[in-house]
Amino acid sequence: MNIKDMQEKIINLKKENDICILAHSYQRREITEIADYTGDSYALAKLAVKSSGKTVIMCGVRFMAETVKILSPDKKVILANPSAGCPMAEQMDKELICQMKEYKDGYAVVAYINTTSNLKTICDVCVTSSSALKIVSAMPQKDILFIPDINLGTYIKNQIPDKNIKLVHGGCPTHARVTVKEVNKAKQAHPDALLLVHPECVPEVAAMADYIGSTSGIMDYAKKSSAREFIIGTENSIVEHLQLDCPEKRFYPLSKDLICHNMKATTLSDVLLSCEGQGGEEIIMDEEERLAAKKCIDKMIEYGG
Repeated sequence: MNIKDMQEKIINLKKENDICILAHSYQRREITEIADYTGDSYALAKLAVKSSGKTVIMCGVRFMAETVKILSPDKKVILANPSAGCPMAEQMDKELICQMKEYKDGYAVVAYINTTSNLKTICDVCVTSSSALKIVSAMPQKDILFIPDINLGTYIKNQIPDKNIKLVHGGCPTHARVTVKEVNKAKQAHPDALLLVHPECVPEVAAMADYIGSTSGIMDYAKKSSAREFIIGTENSIVEHLQLDCPEKRFYPLSKDLICHNMKATTLSDVLLSCEGQGGEEIIMDEEERLAAKKCIDKMIEYGG
């Protein structure tokens, strides 16, 4: 069976079995092409709520499937590849942050959405890379403990100096490994290109960017910009997506190492098996934990819209 045949079979199974397929923007092109919705983790979770599909298949990583289940408890949620985790989400657990809350008494805990559902149960508000600045600015609390991404936290802290933001050393290993040396090399190779980077990159790299934003922000900026060349400082699948979407422009990876192996774990075969009911993993969540985790997401909506 070739890719086209497999895609057609998946599309037919979606219709027959009332399935909605969600694909994060970092997924392979052959997967995003058969998805009902493509975007970042929170956008996908919101779209799942609106979807009429009784079953939702998440082509992404575990915390994303958990977020869908938190917001859509009546739907059957399947993680297409059970091994697809997020190293950042797994860096901190509930016990550690409970200890830090005791040490930082009175601090509001702001959790990046790249955290487990269990950890979200003790956090005050959740944020995404695109909404973090707006939400932290809108929070009434001045003292804030930002977890887990120290690079995104540093970016937010620099933008809101009137807030007392404390950071914990954690983050995305894929974005954090990019170096200033690689930026200089990319700029020398493509002197006319704009540099667009994700705030999960280290501050020294972010400081060299023409634009800093979320994955969706980077894609929107590149599509709307009158510039013709771009160096993309986020997962390299975005380079491919943008080049296919905007063939008249040129896109270059900031680093050949900007690859999330967990995102790449999901294959088209995984999606097909999930549609057939022979693969994937159903996300089962205790109702008490779901409701507790939902509180910080509700606060995100309250502060961020």
